[in-house]
Amino acid sequence: MISTVIDVSAACDNLGIAGSGAGDAYGFNIWRNTFPAEDLPAPGSSVTVAGVEFEFPARAGGNGDNIRCRGQVVALPSGRYDWLYLLGAAERRTEDDVELRYADGARRAAWLRMSDFWPETNARFGEPEAFRTRGLRYPRHTQHGHRPAIWQQRVPVTVPGELVALRLPDNPAMHVFALTAVTDPEVRRAG
Repeated sequence: MISTVIDVSAACDNLGIAGSGAGDAYGFNIWRNTFPAEDLPAPGSSVTVAGVEFEFPARAGGNGDNIRCRGQVVALPSGRYDWLYLLGAAERRTEDDVELRYADGARRAAWLRMSDFWPETNARFGEPEAFRTRGLRYPRHTQHGHRPAIWQQRVPVTVPGELVALRLPDNPAMHVFALTAVTDPEVRRAG
């Protein structure tokens, strides 16, 4: 597999990973819960999840460490990809569509399914677990034993062509921490 790590930092608009004593600006969900920073990779770290390389979380300098999905368009390096992989979590399990945008102007819908971050849940849609923290951060304390998760999602590119962008769902319950486009030579040989 050939991975193209996508810089999503410009689209990040939510602070969902917090150190101890973080301010009021943080809050993955409506109750201002966050993932403990000490249990996750450092900003800009290269990580591999289920054989796919990512940059996690987004590079420092944006307005957050994840994208709360509201229909943002993320530019991709123009290329022929077979899969788009995401690291994400939902405030409740949810399914929604994304839009694949092609160089020739075509737009195709694809489905994104994302499991709940909430502690001790299993992947509702069978995604691999990317990270699970040892506790869940609340505004004034960390609840140890509550273990939220971030999952790896996969979106197939079923119509071949040169992709240039991905429009995320307009669904604020879905959060994206990282994105990688993948070309799989095995898929190309079989096709």
